[in-house]
Amino acid sequence: MKIIDLSMQIYSGMPVFPGDPEVIVEQLQTFSKDGWNMKRIHLNLHDGTHVNVPIHGTKNGRNLDTYKIEDFIGRTRLYKNEKDIQAGRGVIFGDTDIDMVLAKIIVARRPKFAGLSAKFEIDTTVEKYLLEKEIISFEKLVNTDKLPSEFNFFGVPLNIKAADGSPVRAFAVVE
Repeated sequence: MKIIDLSMQIYSGMPVFPGDPEVIVEQLQTFSKDGWNMKRIHLNLHDGTHVNVPIHGTKNGRNLDTYKIEDFIGRTRLYKNEKDIQAGRGVIFGDTDIDMVLAKIIVARRPKFAGLSAKFEIDTTVEKYLLEKEIISFEKLVNTDKLPSEFNFFGVPLNIKAADGSPVRAFAVVE
């Protein structure tokens, strides 16, 4: 078994969507002064590697509470062509951006979820279209160039009440 980490590292000043607040990781306590170390993070739910659920871009979409953990895990294909977009399986776009043509194919074929490499910034019109059609989407995945054609994907969100998305520790398990 091989594990491929697909998550960006979180750090102060990391890249964020233009106009969004900066990510801050601050030291609150230190071992030498307080007897333990503790840091606090300030970040949007859509900074770094994250998952989007419909309420992020729709007026009455589903929020994170309405999904089960297993909705963010599953057998997944690395996109090379349209046959890799299959109902009930995840699909990760490593070398291809998701444009509206691909988004319509995704919606028609109903994969379990779709993920996009950090090499691309998803177009907001495309993102809203996928969310309106209740497609779970992962963004800012790294190391997609190390993925085989098929693998088990894990991108489990934090259990944040009524959230529109969440940071995830995404990884692939290759058997």
